[in-house]
Amino acid sequence: MSYTIAVAGKGGTGKTTIASLIIAQLLSEKNGSILAVDADPNSTLNEALGVKLEYTLGDVREEMLKHKYDLPGGMDKHRYMQYRLQMSLVEEKGFDLLAMGRTEGPACYCYVNNLLRGIMDEFSSNYKFIVMDNEAGMEHLSRRTTRNVDLLLVVSDESVMGVRTAGRIYQMTKGLDLNLGDSYLVINRAHESLPEPVVAEVEETEVKLLGTVPADENIVEYELAGKSLLSLPDDSPARVAVQELLNIAREKSG
Repeated sequence: MSYTIAVAGKGGTGKTTIASLIIAQLLSEKNGSILAVDADPNSTLNEALGVKLEYTLGDVREEMLKHKYDLPGGMDKHRYMQYRLQMSLVEEKGFDLLAMGRTEGPACYCYVNNLLRGIMDEFSSNYKFIVMDNEAGMEHLSRRTTRNVDLLLVVSDESVMGVRTAGRIYQMTKGLDLNLGDSYLVINRAHESLPEPVVAEVEETEVKLLGTVPADENIVEYELAGKSLLSLPDDSPARVAVQELLNIAREKSG
């Protein structure tokens, strides 16, 4: 059974950075295979991980819709989608990457989206860990593409609006058909002490604060240089903080 970590939050909070640092920590622990899933149509997780991306699952879906009447001989839709899914998988040292890509278009994708979800369920069982970087806002959660989640981290910046939005995302998950384990708030790019209005907003929201990740000049430098966040020094402040947060989450889950 895979252990799935989903990262959500409003745009600009650093979700992709947090997801990348989680993957870096899991890689350092060498405790099993990892599937990284970029569930944001504006795919950037591959850049943060230093991975070249050729195809997204959205590309595969578009291709299938265009060629649904002229599939390769002997292949039905399910087998062809499985084949193309394998082709879309980027295999790296210690982890694999799948990018969802664009999820909207002029045609109806209901059938193909359901088929894709089923294949993902089947495919993901090959991994010990799955780390999902979700699109900004709530859309993927509302479509239930993250319906089996062991740990949901809702990321906010150090602002009242960010924390308030994180609380709304958490509230929405309670009304959906999700197999959801633990949910926590993580405040990214935080100072040593949170501003009083932010603390007050955290106390108002139902999602519990797991902890904070400090602003890290190393990350700024790496992003500007286009370097993989997986190569951040082990003592980089943000990387140390994410390691501590994962340890706390594990302790809380028993």
